[in-house]
Amino acid sequence: MRILVVDDEKLLVKGMKFNLENEGYEVECAYDGAAAVETARDGRFDLIILDVMMPEVDGLEACMRIREFSNVPIIMLTAKSEDTDKIIGFECGADDYITKPFNILELKARVRALLRRSTGVQRSSGGTLTVGDITLDTEQRVAVREGRTVDLTAKEYDLIELLMRNPRRVYSRENLMNVVWGYSYAGDYRTVDVHIRRLREKLEKVPAEPEHILTKWGVGYYFKA
Repeated sequence: MRILVVDDEKLLVKGMKFNLENEGYEVECAYDGAAAVETARDGRFDLIILDVMMPEVDGLEACMRIREFSNVPIIMLTAKSEDTDKIIGFECGADDYITKPFNILELKARVRALLRRSTGVQRSSGGTLTVGDITLDTEQRVAVREGRTVDLTAKEYDLIELLMRNPRRVYSRENLMNVVWGYSYAGDYRTVDVHIRRLREKLEKVPAEPEHILTKWGVGYYFKA
């Protein structure tokens, strides 16, 4: 597994590289957003750890540029803990978020969880899953709508596959955080709302009037077959 670590704090990068390599990962480093984009474009990475506050091109801009050509899982690092900053990160295409200072054990746990999901370990058996005009290729982890491939991030794919495999079952935001992300954000469940909205924008004909990805007000979300 190859991981790209990007942060302008070189000492922090050195520490993350050391700890991740001890876990058996191959780690490459960059120190600004522009280098992150170019390195991600040239290399085949399984995951990117990307700091938000960097010179020239910041992490949010870098994340959006990477999303133009890759769905590689991205963990954002930030010194801010406000919900709005996290939501902006998810809007830009991030899959996960960690606030500095962080425990290296937490970072490694989140890396494992995201890689496990994105590489399909412990996922359901292969084949295709079709509901209406939406089809999932569960072998390739690809979504197709009306015959056209739709680019989904790792978490977006995990979320829609769970909902489509369990039509009409209502999941609370807490349930979805625990199942899809593998742990709780201690009440920060707006992450789910952002991912649901992005799925509607990508998969629904009229995102403002969804036909499949529906809300059970006061309860959670479900998929209507």
